[in-house]
Order: sequence, then structure tokens, then C-alpha cells
Amino acid sequence: MTTHPYTSLENRFRRIGALHEAQGILHWDMAVMMPSGAASGRAEQLSEISLVVHEIMNDAETADLLAAAEADPPTDAHERANLFEMRRKHVHATAVEADLVAALTKASSDCEMCWRDARPANDFAAVSGKLENLLMLVREQATAKSEALSCASYEALMDQYEPGIRESDIDGLFDDLLGFLPGVLEKVLERQARGAAPVIPEGPFPVGAQRALAEEFMKRLGFDFDRGRLDVSLHPFCGGVPGDVRITTRYSEDDFAHSLMGVLHETGHALYEANLPEKWRLQPAGQARGMAMHESQSLLIEMQLCRGSEFLEFAAPLMREAFGVDAAAWRSDNLAALYRRVKPDFIRVDADEVTYPFHVILRYRLEKALVAGDLSISELPAAWNAGMEKLLGIRPPDDRHGCLQDIHWFSGSFGYFPTYTMGALAAAQIFAAIRRDNPGLTGAISQGDFSPITGWCAENIHTRASFASTDEILAEATGQPLGTAAFRDHLEARYLA
Repeated sequence: MTTHPYTSLENRFRRIGALHEAQGILHWDMAVMMPSGAASGRAEQLSEISLVVHEIMNDAETADLLAAAEADPPTDAHERANLFEMRRKHVHATAVEADLVAALTKASSDCEMCWRDARPANDFAAVSGKLENLLMLVREQATAKSEALSCASYEALMDQYEPGIRESDIDGLFDDLLGFLPGVLEKVLERQARGAAPVIPEGPFPVGAQRALAEEFMKRLGFDFDRGRLDVSLHPFCGGVPGDVRITTRYSEDDFAHSLMGVLHETGHALYEANLPEKWRLQPAGQARGMAMHESQSLLIEMQLCRGSEFLEFAAPLMREAFGVDAAAWRSDNLAALYRRVKPDFIRVDADEVTYPFHVILRYRLEKALVAGDLSISELPAAWNAGMEKLLGIRPPDDRHGCLQDIHWFSGSFGYFPTYTMGALAAAQIFAAIRRDNPGLTGAISQGDFSPITGWCAENIHTRASFASTDEILAEATGQPLGTAAFRDHLEARYLA
């Protein structure tokens, strides 16, 4: 009996999926557990896996099977979507030569490990040479992929994280944001200045108590500790694989809020991964639908839910029990004022939701210029500082608070940043739809019942995986493709009403 070409492709991509999962665990280990002296060996391991995947993708038989399957496509809609995603993955993989894949993987690992020392030391010069070499390879990659995808070089890089996105899409969204965000920011700051400042809870906040509280919220949100972990890393992230999701955070005994909100953010990512359809786990269509949708899930939890009044009404007594008995500091209204405090600041991951898009717009502009060759690595710190001053009216005191703060470029992830703000816009649309579909949501949240939110997302977002585009999933779930209107309504309701 002859095997259908599509079935043969599923077998090949199942192997590729398993190899990518192994890479995911190795990357998590590199960030959390691995001793620094093992960096070169880990770079070689990751490079070898990338080469094996590249060889499978570039095998002539894979191309033949794709052509045959497309000539006689499966009748099942999910299988057809999977075939479409297989072709997209194949185009990306075959656009780049094997030696460039190996060089990029090694350069990314080397640069990232160097950054881990350079950032706390505020030493941009120590990593600039490795970053320059990495950027050169990224430009080669972008050029090769742009030819295969028939798009601009920077668009080819964005397509790795958000399929089908184009600069015109991002420019339109960001132009809309810049049309109203400065005015909203100005009004919010004026309103804050007229009111009393929130009472800041006094530390120290023991790390053990922080972790216990974070785990309690994670469990209530539905995180399964039999299929996941919470650990510590220099840069908080969600890694691992579906079925073994790894969250990391960083703690400060002087400020528990940054760690807690970081954990809640990563829990949103984790729930998305955990709820992807098990049947399609190792297939392209069974993966998350791009990073915009992924960021929508983390920001839905962190910003839309966990900084809302209903959540804080539930959470305030648990926080007071964990950290202190000062009644004024732990009232839910005081915590709301504290967590919604808007202030232009230097660090993106700690930014409030009003100023956060400015951070992303700056990085979008800078990385486009870097990829195009219009900005050199040596010019990056000054360009960063000038951009921060223009957009937010502040100038970083040093590179640690400026261009060294994010891991993305130092790990080769150019084209990723726009998805953060796309995710914020999508989160606002999704939460508005959840409220529309769940009239009793306010009461449920205040009682610590988040199942109306997590259940809605599992049904309308998570299980949809990559069987449709971001806009198709959003339009079906919320009634609209991605836009800025719901985000503007959310900011005005939360901060100016």
C-alpha cells in the first residue's frame, strides 16, 4: 500500500518537532542551570541539532513530498492547514544555506553568553564585537529569506515570529498609537499629579514568600506543576515545551511586584502552550499562532486581568498575609493605584501599559535601521538614548538601562519586538470579548475564579493553534481583526474615567 505524501510529511515534521523540543529544553537549561564554562559545548550541541533539522528540510525528498501533497491535498481542513504551515516552514529553512545556519546558531549562543556578563557590568564594548558579527549573519539570513518570501529583508525576519506580517501593517498600527498615546500619557500624568501617591508596601519581601504567593496564583490560573516548573533566570521567560512548560522570573527582596507580575505574565504564555491541541503537538499547525498571539495571552493575564480592580480585590488579602499587616498599604484600591502608576522609565519589562508601546516603537525603528545597514553597532547606544528622549522625554544614565537591557538582539532575535505591542492590542480586544460573552465575569474574578477567562481562551485561541491566521482567529473570536480601538478604550476606561 502506497503511503500518501502528506502522511510521509507528517512523519518527517514529527521528527523535526521533537528535535525543536529538545532544543527548547537545552535553551532553558542554558539560561537557568548551565554553568558558564559549558557555553561552548552547548553552542555546539544546539548548532548540531539545527543542522540535523536543516538537513531534513533541505532533503530533496522533502521538497518532492510537498509538491506531491499540494498536487493532491488532504480533504481534512486541519491537515490542509498543516500542509500550508509545512510549506511556510520549508521556505524559511531552505532559503538559508547550512553553513549560515550553523554560524548563526553558534554566534547567537556566543553573543548571548557574553551579554549575560556585559549587561550587569554595564559594558557594551565587551559584547559589541560579537553583536556586530551576529548582525552581519542576521543580515545574510534576512537577504536570503526575503528573496524566498518575496518581501523586504526586515519583513522576512518578522515573518519568523508573526507569519505574513508586513512593515506597512506595523507602521499603520504604530502610527495610530502615536496619534493618541502621547495625549493619553499627558492626561494620565496630570491626573496622577493631582492625586495622592499610593502607599508603597515596606519590605523586605522574602524570596520564599514571593515564590509561594506566585505559585498560588499560578495554580488558580490553571498552571499544572506536574507539567511545568518555576525557576530563576537573568531575564524572565517562558520556555520548555508543551507538556513541560518552564517559567522563570527574577526576585528582589526590595520589590515583590516586578517578580510577581513577571510570573503572571509568563503564566499567560504557559497556559497557551499547555492548551495547544495534543494531537497536533509535533506538527507545524499545532504550534502557537505567532508571537503576537502569544504576547496577547501573557498581557491578557498580566495587564488586563491582574492589574484590574476585581483581581486586586481578591489578591489583596493574600498579599497582606504573605508580606505584612499594614492595612493602608495592602488595601485593594491602594494596590490598584500602585500597579497602575504610570511613569516614563528606562526598562521595558518594568514599563506600565501606557508607556510600554513607546519602548517597542523605539526598538522597531532601531532594529529596522540595524538590519538595513543605516545604523551601526557603534552608533546604537547614542541612537537608543536619543530615541528614548524623543519618545518618552528621558535619557538612560548608562547602557545597562539602555541598549543592553534586552536579550533579543544578543540572541539573534531581530524582528520580534513589534509582536509585543501587537499582543497588547490583541489582549485588549480579547478581554473585551470575554467580558461581552461572560456577564458574570466581574464577580467571578473577585472570588478568585478565573475559569471564565482561561476557558474562553482555551476554546477560542489556544486550541486554534496555527490552523488560521492571527487576524482570522481574532476576527472569529472578537469580531474584529487586529486594531488599536479596543486598546485605546481600555486605557481611557482604566486611567481617565
